[in-house]
Amino acid sequence: DSSTSRGLGDVYKRQEQTLVLFQQFPSAFYSFIIILSLLIGSFLNVVIYRLPKMMHNNWYTECREFLAEEVKDIPATKITPLSLSKPDSTCPKCQHKIRFYENIPVISWLFLKGKCSQCKSSISIRYPLVEATTALLSLVIAIQYGVSVETVLLLLLTWGLICLTLIDFDHMLLPDQIVMPLLWLGLLVNINGTFVSLNDAVIGAAVGYMSLFSVFWLFKLLTGKEGMGHGDFKLFALFGAWLGWQLLPILILMASVVGAIIGISLMLFKNHQREQAIPFGPYLAIAGWVTLLWGEGIWSWYLIQIS
Repeated sequence: DSSTSRGLGDVYKRQEQTLVLFQQFPSAFYSFIIILSLLIGSFLNVVIYRLPKMMHNNWYTECREFLAEEVKDIPATKITPLSLSKPDSTCPKCQHKIRFYENIPVISWLFLKGKCSQCKSSISIRYPLVEATTALLSLVIAIQYGVSVETVLLLLLTWGLICLTLIDFDHMLLPDQIVMPLLWLGLLVNINGTFVSLNDAVIGAAVGYMSLFSVFWLFKLLTGKEGMGHGDFKLFALFGAWLGWQLLPILILMASVVGAIIGISLMLFKNHQREQAIPFGPYLAIAGWVTLLWGEGIWSWYLIQIS
């Protein structure tokens, strides 16, 4: 009806005015991005902590359903219902319910001096670091791409990569719940050539997956061991969908070099055993993010150096 049309018209008009304001006053746009990404960073902390637990709960339930007869005499472990929104966040030590003013990104941690307001047990510095890193990376994208659709898309990708990086570090997992939507999003946004042509995006996704898939099976046939997880194939395919196939060589090269340096450092300085697995996903994620922003320049420089 006419009232609905007027309401939508007002919404679109306000959106246009906001975009114009951001374009005219970049500092307002950057401030908005920082505040938004700090809030998103707080939510990412929840995802990083809870999503692996939710996955393990689901696997346990599915295994018991599948092995119903075999485990009928084994008491089931009690599983507390868990989602990204419920139950409310609490202190892991004293179960104090965290109030909203105790959950302001970065500021609350500083104000509380990194301790629970009730039991005074330490709160990991990782929480404000994730929030601050999310804000910093988001600001870099906003500065480089300005007020644009590309900024929105790359912010979504960046936030997803932050989750994947830390979940893989903690649990050696790259959840499909994050990887696959971002992979498909990469193909969809390139239908009109937002970052690369659709042909390059499709070929990039296929080459990204099949290249690491082939390396995985070749290594397994030669050694009998699995050198990487299947999630790494999908993550590399994700970057192929966003970047196209042309930049995949420099991406995997950077990821391998960084991974090798950190792996050797762990063995030398932290008594890390050679047989102990090291997640490759974080290095792919970091190298992929850098390649997204500066890959063309890095690739050109590299070709000049080897020519």
